[in-house]
Amino acid sequence: MFVEIVFAGLPVNRDEVEDALEAAFELGGEVTGAGSGMGRCHLDLGIAEGSDPAAALERLRAVLSELGVADCATLNVSE
Repeated sequence: MFVEIVFAGLPVNRDEVEDALEAAFELGGEVTGAGSGMGRCHLDLGIAEGSDPAAALERLRAVLSELGVADCATLNVSE
């Protein structure tokens, strides 16, 4: 599964979010790309094959909430 996380008005450094996601997913996923421009930024998160998609999205949302950035994030999911 692949998740593009698009942020508008991110109140923290994008690297902080990337580090938190890497720690939360360990071997179950990894940030595979990132970018920024025009007032937005994004992180690409690859979820390991065979992972439970619902559990992975719940973990992702929990990380974003803990960082206080869930409200400025849009998740684009493709399987």
